[in-house]
Amino acid sequence: MLNRFKTVTKARFKKTDFNSFLFFLFFAIVIWIFVQFSKQYSEVIEIPVEYVNVPPDKLLLNNPESLQLRVEENGFTVAWFSLFAPTITIDLAQAHVADGNLVYDLIENRAQLQSQLELDMDDNQFLKEVLTVNFEQKQEKKLPVIFRSNIEYAAGYSAVSDLQFTPDSIMVSGPDNVLDTLSRLLTEPLSLAKVKNDREGAVYLDTTALPNVTFYNNKVEYSLDVEKFTEGKVQVPIEIMNVPRGLNVVIFPKEVVLFYQVNLKEFNKVTASDFRVVVDFNEVRGEQDFLIPQVIKKPDFTSNLRLNEKRIQFIIKK
Repeated sequence: MLNRFKTVTKARFKKTDFNSFLFFLFFAIVIWIFVQFSKQYSEVIEIPVEYVNVPPDKLLLNNPESLQLRVEENGFTVAWFSLFAPTITIDLAQAHVADGNLVYDLIENRAQLQSQLELDMDDNQFLKEVLTVNFEQKQEKKLPVIFRSNIEYAAGYSAVSDLQFTPDSIMVSGPDNVLDTLSRLLTEPLSLAKVKNDREGAVYLDTTALPNVTFYNNKVEYSLDVEKFTEGKVQVPIEIMNVPRGLNVVIFPKEVVLFYQVNLKEFNKVTASDFRVVVDFNEVRGEQDFLIPQVIKKPDFTSNLRLNEKRIQFIIKK
């Protein structure tokens, strides 16, 4: 029994001694790390960069993706920046052109960079004083905008005038071989259904197939005036044009019914004399015995004109 007690007691002491050893070893390592990292170090660290506000007429070429920063800080700061270096933005709006390159002065912009790094730049400094950015000069071209739309109006409603948008042309820049293929710019399609009120908004340009083109403006503003419309009709005499001298041409019928759409505010202003319908004798071919009526005069505020007769018969009397 006594021997068993001695064996157990000895094992416990061995286990206790081992745990104590591990504790003091860990404590010593922590103290050592703390002491070492509290010292000042001087290390060169790569800081990733991102370029912003690139001039729209310039294309950047093979530029540095990082800057070398000499950090003179305690070990904790050096280790943090080595593992988790922040990306700093280089604002090229602050750069100037020299010798065919964009030159960004790191000294002049020290305050801006310091705010991003949260380091005292009096103690830490970039290995370079300026950042040289290579670029290719883009060509510029002004292109008309084609507005793509599919608009369906509610019953009894229509647009007072064509959809208006601005700007109607936009300046772009890019490589010569790309700009030479462009003659216009398209908007993204605008689809509206059951429209019965005025509409306005913005539509972006369709740029999906133009990755190397810079747009000085990438959207257009539009407006659409919508009114409640009604249909009216008037009876209009048909005029015949270009009848050869000495030829007596008689047409049937001599009048047509003209249907039109007009907004309610303008309905009472419309009269038959506001319209002019003609047939042109010069359009007769061979044995043709009919003419096609055309409306050549109408009020600007009317739309969707149609005639009850598509062909006008004629005879020549001798």
